[in-house]
Amino acid sequence: MEQHSQYMARALELGRRGEGRTRPNPPVGAVIVQDGAIVGEGYHPRAGDPHAEIFAIRQAGLRARGATLYVTLEPCNHQGRTGPCCDAIITAGIEKVFVGARDPNPQVEGRGAERLRGAGIDVVLGIEERSCRRLIAPFAKHVRTGLPYVILKSAITLDGQLATSIGDSRWVSGSSSRELVHQLRNRCDAVMVGIGTVLADNPRLTTRLTDGGRDPIRIVLDRTLKIPEEVCVLRQESSAPTWIVTGSEISRAKADRLFRGGVELFSVDEGPEGLDLVQVMACLGQKGIQSVLVEGGSRLNSSLLKTGLIDRMLLFVAPKLLGGNDGKPLFAGTGVVRMEDAHLLKNVEISRIDGDVLIDGELQDVYRPD
Repeated sequence: MEQHSQYMARALELGRRGEGRTRPNPPVGAVIVQDGAIVGEGYHPRAGDPHAEIFAIRQAGLRARGATLYVTLEPCNHQGRTGPCCDAIITAGIEKVFVGARDPNPQVEGRGAERLRGAGIDVVLGIEERSCRRLIAPFAKHVRTGLPYVILKSAITLDGQLATSIGDSRWVSGSSSRELVHQLRNRCDAVMVGIGTVLADNPRLTTRLTDGGRDPIRIVLDRTLKIPEEVCVLRQESSAPTWIVTGSEISRAKADRLFRGGVELFSVDEGPEGLDLVQVMACLGQKGIQSVLVEGGSRLNSSLLKTGLIDRMLLFVAPKLLGGNDGKPLFAGTGVVRMEDAHLLKNVEISRIDGDVLIDGELQDVYRPD
């Protein structure tokens, strides 16, 4: 079993190369093994291109006959922009297939494995399943609910503060943690902040990696459209657009100027605490957004938590103390009264990022939501 996990780990490594680039498809990696050696590898780079299995089969050539395939997601058995992968696997003569996770799409789940078994191929499900599910979590959330997968990222001090009493937050975490955040932006469809973060920090919200990367769509929640027209998210060169989500009470002249400058604006309903965030996410889902990285402040964090919209949370804890209770907390307002009602992170992973500690966990299982 350890050897099977190692091959699937390589398939996962390949699949991650497609993160943030494959929508509306999921990222997938595949490895073909013959006589204990990898003879073919592949991943799905973007929608319209061949799937991971096809690239791996092409690389393996005749060595695929009688070989074993490791693939992070159940092979497809339907005609889309490309042909069914199951047919290619059968034609190539592969004898055994290890699958990381079933396809979460209720319309196709299980049919790929059924097709392969019907052709006499041995199929084993669930190798490194948790990691494979996490790889396709944005696709799973979107295909099952129509909503994007929401990742909340924050950096706090040991005493739980996002910033000092005057709003100074540069820098809570270390340079290695900030590098990881840029990698997250590179893998997400969009990055979201509230207007308070724009006014306080004037962030660029771009991906700045030494080996390149891609910018996510920048989304600003701005109920009354008070965003200054000279801020970085509106005045920088980037291949990705900036979207602003507003309410109904805005300056139409300013909205027209922003639109002419290339900014897309969306209007949603308002509630007692600001924009209707469920409607915001529904709007983004309709636009095909599968993953959103939230880098907001206390109010946005709290609103997302209370509305149950956070799927995964990455919390960077820095070895620093502000030494008071007048800073900016991770969540604004009042929380739960009883400990039994606390929001519980599941599948938690804890790691060291130089001097910081990263806590990475899920608030809900989007693969099989209730």
